[in-house]
Amino acid sequence: MTRPTPRSADLDPDLVLRAYAMGVFPMAEHRDEASVFWVEPRQRAIMPLDGFHLSRSLRKTITGDRFRVTADAAFEQVIALCAESAPDRPDTWINPAIEKVFGELHRRGFAHSIETWDGNRLVGGLYGLALGRAFFGESMFSRARDASKIAIAALVARLRLGEFELLDCQFMTDHLASLGAVEVPRETYLSMLSVALGEGAAGLATGTAGVSADFGALDALGRASPGDAPDPPAPLTTSPPVSGKVIAQLLTQTS
Repeated sequence: MTRPTPRSADLDPDLVLRAYAMGVFPMAEHRDEASVFWVEPRQRAIMPLDGFHLSRSLRKTITGDRFRVTADAAFEQVIALCAESAPDRPDTWINPAIEKVFGELHRRGFAHSIETWDGNRLVGGLYGLALGRAFFGESMFSRARDASKIAIAALVARLRLGEFELLDCQFMTDHLASLGAVEVPRETYLSMLSVALGEGAAGLATGTAGVSADFGALDALGRASPGDAPDPPAPLTTSPPVSGKVIAQLLTQTS
């Protein structure tokens, strides 16, 4: 991992986009640190989109619709809760500069969130950045059993339907490994990233690169008329919030 000299408290959104396109991302030493450093892990954790491990118990929880799942419904709340201290994580690397720049990237349509709700209470979620056919998962939180697992499952289902090719998880954890994440060397990751970005990386200097994959495909599927429904998968119809049965079906479909 490389840690160049910390930068100023303000992060430029276009600089952040270019950094992710090169396989580099910002972190802060702790929550109250004003500056950030840039990180490029030697071993990168990724989640193969066709290799998500949907256990029997997790599938039962998802299809039972115990939780309500949405996307981009509470981005600022999600990133704030990811930055909040928790019993198993007293401090985080998300400082105000990172919160601010990701808020701007969300307004530009690059950053997205997945939310898990218990009634009207936000109990789990994650956020990340979409470029080309790559999604860079940044952080997640959980305030209820299985809430973050459901958020990841919903993300993978959404990315599969939207024709993404790469889900970057940055660093491996036992939690991610249990869901099917694997580690790849930096060189392998950069090759995968290059393929996932394709020609879309050319516009990153201005932050205007077109996103070739479709993060909102799952939502569009729910709004489509019967005649517009994609084929396959013809049986799938949904609208926000996403039904657990649809999430499970997308996770178990073969390409």
